[in-house]
Amino acid sequence: MSWKIGIIGGSGLYAIDGLEDARWVSVESPWGEPSDAILTGRIAGIDVCFLPRHGRGHRIPPHQLNVRANIDALKRLGCTDVLAVSAVGSLNAAMTPGDFVVVDQFVDRTKGRPSTFFETGLVAHVPMADPVCPRLSALAADAVAAVGGTVHRGATYLAMEGPAFSTRAESRLHQSWGCDLVGMTAMPEAKLAREAELPYALVAMVTDFDCWHDGADVDVTNILAVMHGNAALARAMIVRLCASLPESRAPSAIDTLLDTAIMTAPDARDPAMLAKNSAILQRWLTKGRTG
Repeated sequence: MSWKIGIIGGSGLYAIDGLEDARWVSVESPWGEPSDAILTGRIAGIDVCFLPRHGRGHRIPPHQLNVRANIDALKRLGCTDVLAVSAVGSLNAAMTPGDFVVVDQFVDRTKGRPSTFFETGLVAHVPMADPVCPRLSALAADAVAAVGGTVHRGATYLAMEGPAFSTRAESRLHQSWGCDLVGMTAMPEAKLAREAELPYALVAMVTDFDCWHDGADVDVTNILAVMHGNAALARAMIVRLCASLPESRAPSAIDTLLDTAIMTAPDARDPAMLAKNSAILQRWLTKGRTG
């Protein structure tokens, strides 16, 4: 099987380097409008699809992202895996501004965001105990190190609603829970990627220390300065990752997750929901699942 990597670029990452045959493609989704058109092309012989999470020009705030449409669009383009890049605040003194962190766990504290493709008429429960793809995460961490970035392997990311930053009490509470990072976009993104049978990895770029220690506050000007400094390394990481991928993509257990996740009996499944989910269910429907 060939690789096709979907790349979701967050704050500070609005473009990628070394893209051959680059073109912007608009994708229609039954879930609404994705954040932007998707930049397709090849890096080191690997097909990639780049989606600026907040839209070009950073137009869309985190709480208004149409994440279902974003993931659905990447699935419709045939992506096999998703690499997300996000700016985060640090709750861990060892993870300093300018560092990269490859996340392996999440705490979801968002609210009011649609977080599933499965609604009345088609119920599914996907496992999220280990919410990222270990293979893609390891390759991404290796790529950061190879281009000279400081990388931490493994961290817990707390997803908050935003768009305001944390109060100092909230920041200290999140730290007391054992969370290492705080951000506003990884959830429900990781959950929806899992439902779409897309192995997902998140490379977080630390921009600040949030506000958990005395005298500190989050300042957008400082955040932007760190993001701009990290952007070149992030783009180099993506190029290195693509160049390091094995020639053939071995199957992942995530590729067939829906085989044991869908609960609704065949005669109770809503045809409209099946149609709306035609992209994420394509493999499952092609197999003619009836159980």
